Amino acid sequence: METIREGKVKIKIPKFKKVSSEAPVFYNPAMKFDRDLSVIILQQFQKEINKEISVADTFGASGIRGIRYFKEVKNVNKVFINDIDETAVKFIKKNVALNNIEAEVSQEEANIFLRKNRGKFDIIDIDPFGTPSPFIDSTLYSAKRDSLLCITATDTSALCGTYRTACIRKYNSVPLKTEYCHENAVRILMAFVAMNGAKYDKYIVPKFSHSTKHYVRLYLKVKKGAKKTDKCIDKNIGFILHCNNCFYRETRAGLSYQHPSECPSCGHKLHVGGPLWVGKVYDPEFVKEIRKSIVSYANQKILKFIEVCSQECEMPATYYDVHRICSDLRISAPKIDKIINSLRELGFRATRTHYSPVGIKTDAPVETIKKVIRKLSNATHS
Repeated sequence: METIREGKVKIKIPKFKKVSSEAPVFYNPAMKFDRDLSVIILQQFQKEINKEISVADTFGASGIRGIRYFKEVKNVNKVFINDIDETAVKFIKKNVALNNIEAEVSQEEANIFLRKNRGKFDIIDIDPFGTPSPFIDSTLYSAKRDSLLCITATDTSALCGTYRTACIRKYNSVPLKTEYCHENAVRILMAFVAMNGAKYDKYIVPKFSHSTKHYVRLYLKVKKGAKKTDKCIDKNIGFILHCNNCFYRETRAGLSYQHPSECPSCGHKLHVGGPLWVGKVYDPEFVKEIRKSIVSYANQKILKFIEVCSQECEMPATYYDVHRICSDLRISAPKIDKIINSLRELGFRATRTHYSPVGIKTDAPVETIKKVIRKLSNATHS
């Protein structure tokens, strides 16, 4: 038995050598950043809806996520913590008592838990070990109007295109193994959630999303209405067209039309990925408020992370890997900030991206990006 301290809580868990779904009570220290960030985002959501909220931690494990939400997010009036494993539930109850909070603890399969509690939660957190795919339908069935869904996927090898057929099976989408595959992962998962919600006349409004290390995380507000759901699907779900030869890419909304087969930039074959979400993956105002609320936040890693997200939140879909372009051009890579400044001087928008330390988001054409990089590289070595 060991004691873990995180945020404002402490929990007890059995000792285990390796983070694994086989552990008697799952606790992943690598997800501390995500839990810290989740507390901040849930607090901002609570401010936005301006009422007391109930939270469901569907895959409780040690219970740390649900306990932190109750202890650290203001105006949480009730927390529900569920897990299918009997040992996990015993530890959840111990940890709830250890932190002197009230929580409704249950031992149910996640889909059953969600369907038995339809319309009860203001926030539903889905953080399974692996894919969330088997639980998304029940999540959308259970979700009430104006609730927030917090969804994690750790099967990034499928979402990013390493295991193409797995992505097709689990998410009904063809992935592209590109330099911006981690953003595609966010967009594939988001589209899958949206399509599952559509059958219940529910649509999603992305509040925040990110891809960090081994996982993807979405924060989605649920709205209702058949006509608005139709409009959401038409506007936000479509495909990405990508050229492996020159790095040209474009997004197209819509589920049924004839895709061009040749790249308009170089004439090579265009590859098609999707369906996926082609709309915004952030709510710019929501991100702006988060940024304002954590100015004095002690965690510098989160501060820097939110700062980058606030810069990129209104940028076009996909990003360019500077090192990949430079490798193709057989030149050394200039500094990222110099490329961004040069593109801005030409009248284009350009920012860094949280998806990659060597990535840039911009609305400049790929040939313009290459010209800028060549010029900067030549100037460095002249």
